Amino acid sequence: CLDDIREQTNVYARVRRGKISGVIGATLQEVSFMLVNAADMLKKAEAGKYGLGAFNTNNLEWTLAILQAAEEAKSPLIIQCSAGAAKWMGGFKVCADMVKAAVEATGVTVPVALHLDHGTYENCLECIEAGFTSVMYDGSHEETFQINLDRTAEIVKIAHEKGISVEAEVGGIGGVEDGIVGQGEIADPDQCKQIAALGVDFLACGIGNIHGVYPEDWAGLSFDALAAIKEAVGDLPLVLHGGTGIPVDQIQKAISLGVSKINVNTDLQLVFAAATREYIEAGKDLEGKGFDPRKVLKPGREAIVARTKELMEEFGSVNKA
Repeated sequence: CLDDIREQTNVYARVRRGKISGVIGATLQEVSFMLVNAADMLKKAEAGKYGLGAFNTNNLEWTLAILQAAEEAKSPLIIQCSAGAAKWMGGFKVCADMVKAAVEATGVTVPVALHLDHGTYENCLECIEAGFTSVMYDGSHEETFQINLDRTAEIVKIAHEKGISVEAEVGGIGGVEDGIVGQGEIADPDQCKQIAALGVDFLACGIGNIHGVYPEDWAGLSFDALAAIKEAVGDLPLVLHGGTGIPVDQIQKAISLGVSKINVNTDLQLVFAAATREYIEAGKDLEGKGFDPRKVLKPGREAIVARTKELMEEFGSVNKA
């Protein structure tokens, strides 16, 4: 009836204005099948001393696999996309629309946030307009810390007006991320405190972690640095980038000291590649219609589901949705 349509339209308008906390991307069908921002789920994780995996997507197969894993594990989920992955997929808008459609089509019941991973200032603005519900402004590579502060403050203001959560970074993360090479730094607790005061929702801080595969001579995470940062920022959820290859006991100790979000990308790429390689090397693509891309990609997709669930178990987020 007309009254129902008016009410649905009102709900939609309120969501668009950010009046319904944490909810982004509403349709005129109440507030089901919607993405949320990541602030609330990470506050709960910080208070509950468990971690949430933030899993990077690279295409539709990745997205569906990660969603399936989260639903089966009953874990809140952060799906991430880097600028490089978005470019591969056709742009941030393509990624956002794909994730929203996948969430609706699969009917997942766990909260899902769509987050920009390692974004520039310009990337953040693009993603805010494209329909992401959370963004990371990585100002750790700026020429000065003051630029990081100023631009983080701007992004917080713009994003929060639209109900979008914001991650910032202090202390560059080692390794290579989308072509940006970082040597790895230990973040300054005082700088972390200054960034936290801007109202960011969660904070990435360098504590000896790196992107990609860890070398054999890696020194491990600096828990003294993590403890000092946590003392400086209080109950603000912290983020551990470069989650692939860190021993489970170190990740779990980091969670106990205040890390609430653990980024995972390389790990899932490795299991996908291994499963796909096994299929091809076994000659299964030469059997009947084994060349069908759905059959070729299926082992890798199943491997992503299995590994994602394992990581959710290790992080402690199973049954937290």
